Amino acid sequence: MEILSKILVGFIALEHLYIMYFEMFAWETIGKKTFKSLPENLFTPTQSLAANQGLYNGFLAAGLIWSLFICDKQWSANVAVFFLCCVIVAGIYGAVTASKRIFFVQALPAIIALVIILFPK
Repeated sequence: MEILSKILVGFIALEHLYIMYFEMFAWETIGKKTFKSLPENLFTPTQSLAANQGLYNGFLAAGLIWSLFICDKQWSANVAVFFLCCVIVAGIYGAVTASKRIFFVQALPAIIALVIILFPK
């Protein structure tokens, strides 16, 4: 189960690196394809807001990646749990305020990883 939890944490970290990339550097291209419900004319004026969101997603990814390199198993799990909880809260908030799809893309994988870390057997 430890290997599975590391794979899931790594996957979630990669997902947040991707989110960081498109929010910070490809908001007007990938962002338009991802957030189809937003009017196209909003992407240029909201580019700096999206970049700020992207930075936060980068911090989430960095924390999850950091947890993979901590040698002490308990400390590694604690760090992963903290950042997974942050991802879950962000995913639930995004689902409530922006799109229900965010729950399934962001929060649900983090919930699964969290359950596997907290209940390994």
